[in-house]
Amino acid sequence: MTTVLRKTFKVIGYALGGIIAVLLLYVVAAFGLALIAVPAEPVASGGPRIPVYVYTPNGVHTDLVLPVRTIYKDWSQEIRYGHTTSRDSVGYDYLAFGWGDKGFFYIPSWSDLTFPIAFRATFHLGTAAMHTTFHRESELKPSATCVRLELTPAQYERLVAYVQGSFKPGSGGHVQYLPGHTYAGHDAFYEGMWAYSFWHTCNVWANKGLKVAGQRAALWTPLSGGIFRHYHSE
Repeated sequence: MTTVLRKTFKVIGYALGGIIAVLLLYVVAAFGLALIAVPAEPVASGGPRIPVYVYTPNGVHTDLVLPVRTIYKDWSQEIRYGHTTSRDSVGYDYLAFGWGDKGFFYIPSWSDLTFPIAFRATFHLGTAAMHTTFHRESELKPSATCVRLELTPAQYERLVAYVQGSFKPGSGGHVQYLPGHTYAGHDAFYEGMWAYSFWHTCNVWANKGLKVAGQRAALWTPLSGGIFRHYHSE
């Protein structure tokens, strides 16, 4: 074996070893840091509360679900029922928010996922979207996939500011609707801030929202299970 070949194999070996080390570190962080709980902030008993929900529609992605209208925020002024294909507002009093990569969001099913889409999303090369879905309250019964929380007005206003700040504003500071994409008739997409990566996933976004609102959360988790374990492990 020539010196050049030996050096080449050595470089390839170091590269593969580095990739494996990074993957192992990521797995350890994903499961290890998810076990570390960030406790809810203490609040005085009594006073008004605003119900919100933490919801996973598929066990992979996590949404934060807020009332469509409160005295603190009327989401229907920007996230319009008319942006959905059903255009139905009757009884749909809650609005789910999810942040993520457009490439992931736009594929009809996991079987349509391609390597280029996954690569761009994993390495911060794509663009983000906010996915919103109108829900009836009856669809949000507490379960293994849905947790009800009661926020104080101050906590709710912080969460509203966090969610609002996740939309990429267009002219005049308004949200930017992305037509032509829907799952089930009661949802719509909008331009989102930042970019998805293996370190900043949709569940990292939702978990951070819980922290902002003073609720129980994982220290860090890229997985929906890392969020829900802190509500179903009691």
